[in-house]
Amino acid sequence: MTINTESLVSITETNQNFSRVTRLVDRTGAAVVLKNNVPRYIIFDFNQLKDEETSSTSEALVSARKLLKKHLPAFKKLAQ
Repeated sequence: MTINTESLVSITETNQNFSRVTRLVDRTGAAVVLKNNVPRYIIFDFNQLKDEETSSTSEALVSARKLLKKHLPAFKKLAQ
């Protein structure tokens, strides 16, 4: 994950002005909340979560297909 330095906000600023942080997320896609100058939390748009889940699912399906293709004779034997 690439972190845009413009999207770094302190936890104090997040607590005091959350609406500003949400606007930042709308503009940049994510905000990284720092606690004691160390990245601690990530805030991102809920719709991105759905996209990430879809990507992970499709990657898992591709891996499963490769595995099945590679070991198809063994799976057929087990199915008998």
